[in-house]
Amino acid sequence: MSGDNEQFSRIKQFYDEEYYGTSAKNHELPWHYRLVADRLGSLKGARVLDVACGVGDWLALVQSRGAEISGIDISERAIDRCRQRFPHREFHLGPAESLPFPDAAFDVVTCLGSLEHFVQPEKALREMLRVATPDAAILLLVPNAGFLPRRLGLYGGTHQVKVREVVRSLDEWRELFRGAGLSVDKRWRDLHVLSWSWINLGGWRGWVPRALQALLLPVWPLDWQYQVYHLCHRAAGPT
Repeated sequence: MSGDNEQFSRIKQFYDEEYYGTSAKNHELPWHYRLVADRLGSLKGARVLDVACGVGDWLALVQSRGAEISGIDISERAIDRCRQRFPHREFHLGPAESLPFPDAAFDVVTCLGSLEHFVQPEKALREMLRVATPDAAILLLVPNAGFLPRRLGLYGGTHQVKVREVVRSLDEWRELFRGAGLSVDKRWRDLHVLSWSWINLGGWRGWVPRALQALLLPVWPLDWQYQVYHLCHRAAGPT
């Protein structure tokens, strides 16, 4: 346990001091997130928890669609920003492996692009399941070890690999979800790269490879994708 606590402290320090830097600014979400929200159906009155919520950009979108939002993040800077943006909503500072929410409190639980950075991902998933209602939707966005540039040695991970980043194949993710008591209903591509802001990230030297990737990802098979959304529900029977 002391080893885990040391990892949590190191991860928290990274996000507070380096990932969010001296400030935690909100950003405009890529257009693709609106499509993702559409796929969740009507959110009016839905209680939505975002795990590893960052500064709350995704929560701002679902709140605009009528959801009652809550969040948790390991970064104090991020949570301070969320509390400023949403003063009448519930936000907590802490790791995803121990959620300070009651059982069956949420209709939708999301964790987007963060599970690969958790110290104990299966424990975090079980916590998400605990705080979800029996028929809640649980939306997870995870990176794919089968991403073609990664397999070719052309991509080594995000900036967060510096602190912790465990990337699995889609089959391995499915097994992790199943072990935590989740059933995957649907999967779809992450198409946030289809934007000029992403193509221009890092300057003009990366334009050609990034533009090529943006054009190819929509037609590549799912097993070659960079990240994949998994829409899950509670698995039937004992876990």
